[in-house]
Amino acid sequence: MNPLSKLIFELSKLPGIGEKSATRLAYYILNQESEYAESLAAALVSAKQKLKYCEECFNFSEHEKCEICEDSKRDHNQICLVERPSDVTPIEKTGTYRGVYHVLHGLLSPLDGIGPEDVKIKELLLRLKAREVSEVILVLNPSVEGEATGMYLSRLLKPIGIRVSQVAYGIPFGGTIEFTDRQTLGKALENRTEMYK
Repeated sequence: MNPLSKLIFELSKLPGIGEKSATRLAYYILNQESEYAESLAAALVSAKQKLKYCEECFNFSEHEKCEICEDSKRDHNQICLVERPSDVTPIEKTGTYRGVYHVLHGLLSPLDGIGPEDVKIKELLLRLKAREVSEVILVLNPSVEGEATGMYLSRLLKPIGIRVSQVAYGIPFGGTIEFTDRQTLGKALENRTEMYK
């Protein structure tokens, strides 16, 4: 395989990148100065070598604990539970959440053979025993796997006195009823709240 084909092949392995996008990226990189390619390669190698999982929340971190878990100003009694490390960033960007996180690294999917032992549920339970946590907020994708994981965790955590809440799903701001899929619309109806009087 020649260098260009190899570059396209490797880029096409990235999620959401097909052969056409990989080809465009490859030509873009090749049309830049050599320093750009060297800087990109160095950033990839550095991130892979230096980043590991935070020992508390399992988000990516350069140190044993991530900046969020180390921050004493965060509310450590409130844990936001997400599927992947990439889910933390959009929540942080809202600027409204001041608690800490726990990354599951997957969702329960019995049909795919993914059970509680395959995600970071045991680690969550150990964390809950070690600290006084009052609430776990489930921020999971609205899918069959997300629903199954949420129900499992709710049944597991409520008996030990921990409040389990879930973000409301519904029609996105600026969206229209006509183009809203039925699952989203159904969830919006289920999670309706009383209007202000």
